[in-house]
Amino acid sequence: MGYCSPARGTSLTAIPDDMREAVAFHGHYCPGLTIGFRAARIAMRELGVTRSTDEELVAICETDACGVDAVQVLTGCTIGKGNLILRDWGKQVFSLGRRSDEQMVRVALRYGVMDDLPTDDREERRRLMIERLHTAPEATLFDVRWVDAPLPEKARIFRSVKCGVCGEGVMEARAHLRDGEPVCPECYGEEYGRRG
Repeated sequence: MGYCSPARGTSLTAIPDDMREAVAFHGHYCPGLTIGFRAARIAMRELGVTRSTDEELVAICETDACGVDAVQVLTGCTIGKGNLILRDWGKQVFSLGRRSDEQMVRVALRYGVMDDLPTDDREERRRLMIERLHTAPEATLFDVRWVDAPLPEKARIFRSVKCGVCGEGVMEARAHLRDGEPVCPECYGEEYGRRG
């Protein structure tokens, strides 16, 4: 399957449909999205799975960057379903697990894989990064390994309680008690001067 590496505004007709969907969801075509796309495809192939319709898969993303959007589109794992876990450690690392047997594969972008690009021009560098990320052999770009990581339980539905400070509803499991009343995390932290 051929890939193109268009600059901003160029047609996306030469890229796979699932990448086109990721671009539409994310809003633009960029190196970060391409990293998540390749990582998700690798993990899904290794696990022998297709897109999750519910919570069959669990994705753990160690970044809050662009690649997470590709992971959501390809795997079907989302924050809202509770099967996308965001651990913002600033690492281009994406793990995907299968609930049926708790197998998990971790795909990590290798350090320095873009260091030898022959230009400092921002747009040309971006184009070359996307091209390399789409065409370079997996082993050049990523470390792939099976990991032992307990998968989080399926999402649970908790009742809401009224915060004793702001009056808004808060998930009971996230509320703190202050003087016998439930208090949301935001209001609970205000007393101590901490802000999120």
